[in-house]
Amino acid sequence: MYLSHFGLNEAPFSIAPDPRYLYMSERHREALAHLLYGVNGGGGFVLLTGEVGAGKTTVCRCLLEQVPASCDVAYIFNPRQTACELLATICGEFGIEYPVGNTSGKVFVDCINAFLLDAHARGRHTVLIIDEAQNLSFDVLEQIRLLTNLETNQRKLLQIILLGQPELAVMLDKPELSQLAQRIIARYHLEPLARHEVAAYVTHRLGVAGTQKSLFPQALMKPLFRMTGGIPRIINVLCDRALLGAYVQGHDRVNRATLMQASREVFNKQATRSMRLPLLAGLLAATVLAATQYLPAAPAPPVMAPSVKIIPVAAKPAEPAALPWPPAEPLARSEVAAYTALFSAWGTNYQGENPCLQAESIGLRCLTGRGGLDELRQIDRPAVLLMHDDRGEAFHATLTRLDEQSATFTTGTENRTLPLSDIAAQWSGHYTLLSRMPPAANRPIRPGDRGPDVARIAHQLAQIDGHAAEPAKDPVFDQSMMNQIRQFQLLHGLTPDGAIGAQTMMRISTAADLTAPGLLRAKKKE
Repeated sequence: MYLSHFGLNEAPFSIAPDPRYLYMSERHREALAHLLYGVNGGGGFVLLTGEVGAGKTTVCRCLLEQVPASCDVAYIFNPRQTACELLATICGEFGIEYPVGNTSGKVFVDCINAFLLDAHARGRHTVLIIDEAQNLSFDVLEQIRLLTNLETNQRKLLQIILLGQPELAVMLDKPELSQLAQRIIARYHLEPLARHEVAAYVTHRLGVAGTQKSLFPQALMKPLFRMTGGIPRIINVLCDRALLGAYVQGHDRVNRATLMQASREVFNKQATRSMRLPLLAGLLAATVLAATQYLPAAPAPPVMAPSVKIIPVAAKPAEPAALPWPPAEPLARSEVAAYTALFSAWGTNYQGENPCLQAESIGLRCLTGRGGLDELRQIDRPAVLLMHDDRGEAFHATLTRLDEQSATFTTGTENRTLPLSDIAAQWSGHYTLLSRMPPAANRPIRPGDRGPDVARIAHQLAQIDGHAAEPAKDPVFDQSMMNQIRQFQLLHGLTPDGAIGAQTMMRISTAADLTAPGLLRAKKKE
């Protein structure tokens, strides 16, 4: 009902696990990295746990969009079954044929084994994902463990990913499941959002739904975190109810009173009649008004609204932006001023033309994306951010410093430091930064390769780890180096496949470039 009122294309706070709405906090990025590692792993179990509503299923849906074409995935979301029922479900998900009416576990396992061997022979990788795995019984968990016994001399034939609530981890710690626990190759517990991430989460979902307006003032982020504990699903339910309340009251944004009323209704707390009546009456009146717009023009008895007096409430003036554009400078020059500051950080002058073309001419490259402060902290380079003031006007600001509590921006000719919690309400998530171009590899780097390109990567990895490179004369891209690459990819939010692709090569070169301007206050290396 409130979409057109707020200029939204779709409901921003639906509790459906839509991957487009996944806010990639550092925790969710690590959770996804663990699942991607599981998809590309060599067998065994990967465990992802988290509280109800923390975002496990949404992360999993995001994973399914990134599964390689060579991978066959079965996704089971209702595991409350007997062992034979689960085996039959697995066969159904993979399209494995079995005798009609079969109730023998051995027959199911034999059929699954034949399917896995055939898939392996065709170069296919097979993954089984079980959601809500805390509902699995001990007998079924033991049967699932036995499926991981299906293997060749080189590798396991089935990779299993278990998603569940925290009690799943408690179950797996029991002595009777110790054999399964020993086969877990990666595990991660997804925590709720931190307080400073709640504002970024709300802004992200509103942006995906089609608006950059600050519908939830920054002053509401602290009580929103306190009431929801940072759990995304609860934030969604509460924000959806608060937007509905603001709509029926005719407000253009949510105020504190509306958020508190929404909290009382969502959490089923007792609300007084005087506080509940305006919201319900306003909602009923709005529904009647919307319905009359579609009635035919033929004469008909008038539609009478309830005899409730709706007192219009004046919209609260917009709060001043934490990072305003200097009023003495033209807003139209914000982009030029931002890139002037960015190029200055690299020790060069901005010529006022295409910044990316100029960057290439001096051995740099533009990186443009949309993410969060955690991503910029990992890259550790000054960046131009697209911001919005309290009127919704867009402007560019240069992020020059970042620590755990605050960030420093250059806007025009001014520098300003503000708390991280104040940024999300203004930042669209879009950024552009510069990095030094990595040396081009002579050819793709593959396992078993050796030569100058491999030596350069080995030296850069050693620099990142903070020690001198091994004096190996002819390093080889072996399993040990592949494990180093995987670890680097996990720490930097990349797909942990151990491959040295263009993105991984660029991030390694960026991390090893000690002469480039840094974003973090503390120097990691001297």
